Amino acid sequence: MTEQICFLDAMEMAEKIRSKSLSPIEVMNAHLERIDKLNPKINAVVTISNKAKETALKAEEALMRGDLWGPLHGVPFTIKDCINTAGIRTTRGSKIFETFIPEADASVVDRLKKAGGILIGKTNMPEFAMWWESDNAVFGCTNNPWNLNVTPGGSSGGEAAAISSGMSPLGIGSDLGGSIRQPANYCNIVGIKATHGRIPLTGHWPETLLKAMHVGPMARSVRDIALALSIISGPDNIDHYAISLPPIQLLNEKDKLSQIRVGWSKEVGFSPVDLEVQKVVQDAAYTLQSLGCNVEEAPLDFLEENDPQAITWAVYTAEGREYFKQVIQGREEQLHSNMQKRLGIPMPSFDQYLQALDAWETIRLKTAEFFSRYDVLLCPSAPMPPYPHSQKEFLIQGIKTPGRHSLRATVPWDLTGSPAISVPFGWTSNGLPIGVQLVGRHLDEALLIKVASMIEETQMSVKKHPSL
Repeated sequence: MTEQICFLDAMEMAEKIRSKSLSPIEVMNAHLERIDKLNPKINAVVTISNKAKETALKAEEALMRGDLWGPLHGVPFTIKDCINTAGIRTTRGSKIFETFIPEADASVVDRLKKAGGILIGKTNMPEFAMWWESDNAVFGCTNNPWNLNVTPGGSSGGEAAAISSGMSPLGIGSDLGGSIRQPANYCNIVGIKATHGRIPLTGHWPETLLKAMHVGPMARSVRDIALALSIISGPDNIDHYAISLPPIQLLNEKDKLSQIRVGWSKEVGFSPVDLEVQKVVQDAAYTLQSLGCNVEEAPLDFLEENDPQAITWAVYTAEGREYFKQVIQGREEQLHSNMQKRLGIPMPSFDQYLQALDAWETIRLKTAEFFSRYDVLLCPSAPMPPYPHSQKEFLIQGIKTPGRHSLRATVPWDLTGSPAISVPFGWTSNGLPIGVQLVGRHLDEALLIKVASMIEETQMSVKKHPSL
């Protein structure tokens, strides 16, 4: 019964609670039991809220009075450990902040709570959310529930692993280079970063590189993603990037699929790409075509000519180094080896920094031109499937690439601020998940969610959960 409860999606969980076929206490206890059972193997949940059971009891009492708190009444959720949670330790994956307890919730946490959700705990991440695997000196390494010997990705790897394994139905991650979409892809769940500015960043740390930073929901179903987006979107009068917009109006079944123009690229723009990943992207393109979309291959040559990895090396290194200097000064020995390595990267010259900013603008311009011809881009969520922990480089089609290449397909859309979602779609020959990424024009999350739902629907008959 515990497993049956824990693999309901958040919306079905909420529906069963409202109908009183499940109680908030049952749901909370099921998830806490699941965490007790699986977390020693996976190491995804790093701190449990000491108010989780108490809040579930209050939700139960409110339900009995006919007092519904909102669309997530009684549904547990988890939060990445760099997003503030009032009264609950938030380590940011670092020994420097090992005992830090925020006084106030991040805006996204506050909104989920006001919608009736119950915070169950915090999830693991790399130090300062600045690496593509989820390992740190406080809690250690998170394992992928589909194979404990491979990475769940990063930096929201703990969040992805918790949701995939049924320890949480819904959560919030953050994304500067792909940190929502890459882990969602590796753990067979859905993850979205909305248009930059749709969701406030208030309460997320680090407070640097904010023009490319995103927070966003992660879940096991597209409809949960849509619900969470509706809850956490909108300005909070604190984050100066957050913009005031009408609520997202989801498209219905009557909207004509033939009017959706899909451009797809399985490799050009992200090369080299593993052949199994390429096949999954190609299969997704053919699937959308069979569903009636207007689909054509559209290689992204401008991403080869203006390398997003080079841009982020120059800009993120220059701006991030200056920000973190004040945080780590005198405490360098407490840093995880990955963070020490990142901080040891040579600083770009001023000319390199300016050239990177210029290339960044070019990518934004070329992306806008792309979306004047297409409504949606279909591409890989990562150039390679999930890989063994701490793998330093990859050999893909005879080409050696560094570990950071795992973010090659996601980094561009942080630079452009475009909405982008990773959706499960296929499997490797040895049973590991492969997702596909959909990217849309600014503020068109409704269309992105519609296409993601179409892709998800074709996979319902083969939907499965990790065996642990």
